Amino acid sequence: MVWGAITSDDRTPLVVIDKGVKINKEVYVESILENPLKPWADGHFNGTHWVFQQDSALSHKAKMTSEWLKLNVPEFISTEEWPASSPDLNSMDFCIWSILESRICAKPHKNVESLKSSLKREWDLISEDVLRAAVDNFYKRLSLCIAAKGNTFKELD
Repeated sequence: MVWGAITSDDRTPLVVIDKGVKINKEVYVESILENPLKPWADGHFNGTHWVFQQDSALSHKAKMTSEWLKLNVPEFISTEEWPASSPDLNSMDFCIWSILESRICAKPHKNVESLKSSLKREWDLISEDVLRAAVDNFYKRLSLCIAAKGNTFKELD
């Protein structure tokens, strides 16, 4: 499993979880939220307000996760507030992961370590312009989703 998060001008360190590791609430909180998210966000936002959004994966919906978020981030969108199965609204799903996938699949990898190395390198090379466009596009997509009353909507031009 691969995890990362973006803002309009930066990205967290990319996390690659080894095959076979189940992403339960403990792994999610300890291996993603506590580190790298928290130290990265503390440095990046430096006390300014920010909002954390995540999808409704089971580990994200856990009480332990919600309690950690309440104590450690200034604001977050709860999984109850965020529509389930909504990749059209997630900047990572509708933009960033496909860019990363196309770059990574452009060349063969001899082993898992080579793949991990390429993932992290390409993640770090995603430009600020791409990040900004992905975040800006979210607001357009949100308006389309609202206009469609939560139903599927056409792709943006």
